[in-house]
Amino acid sequence: MKALVLFSGGLDSTVCLGLAVRAYGAGEVLALSVYYGQKHKKEMEASERIAAFYGVKRLTLDLGEIFRGSTCTLLEGAAEGVPHADYSAQLASSNGAPVSTYVPFRNGLFLSSAAAVALSHGCGVIYYGAHADDAAGSAYPDTSPAFNSAIADAVYIGSGNAVRIEAPFIDNPKSAVVAAGKELGVPFEMTWSCYEGHERACGVCGTCRDRIRAFRENGLEDPIEYEDNGESAYAE
Repeated sequence: MKALVLFSGGLDSTVCLGLAVRAYGAGEVLALSVYYGQKHKKEMEASERIAAFYGVKRLTLDLGEIFRGSTCTLLEGAAEGVPHADYSAQLASSNGAPVSTYVPFRNGLFLSSAAAVALSHGCGVIYYGAHADDAAGSAYPDTSPAFNSAIADAVYIGSGNAVRIEAPFIDNPKSAVVAAGKELGVPFEMTWSCYEGHERACGVCGTCRDRIRAFRENGLEDPIEYEDNGESAYAE
């Protein structure tokens, strides 16, 4: 049985890739990287390098047109920039609505597309890296356990019981993702998490702050470089 990994080139999906390779072997793993109209190419470039590192086949999919017109601050043409605050602060100012970096129903679309690709390539399982910190406070509602359960059921039924979804960190914080990646020997230095497309990670967007915190909670130093060394994430 082959495995497909929904693969952005970020920390979470790279750990999922490492898990899939350990479980099935590189020759039985397919990495699917999706362009969705994001402002920069850092994610896609990282995913290409990491797929080569693991020796897995990588496919790309362009779904950018679907999100055209969205106000999501991650996308090309967005009027506003990416917030430089942690998610709790962002949610406090959004009255509980998803944060501005929420791409509308992205995981629903990605997982549905991944199911079709999985069926076409003989893959029986789809890995994706949703974790509990992303779902906290409805920042990203399509990463919640309830969403995962519903989409997993839909994919399994809709595929004729041929494809299941594996979200190994759905009930765990990002620190658990980092811990698993360390045990697997994941090349953290090759991953890209930042929402900005600068030469170095900004250290102050929501995902940078979560990443920095997760490494520190494991007593580890993040091997990537930050524009401010990540210190501003703990200056508040």
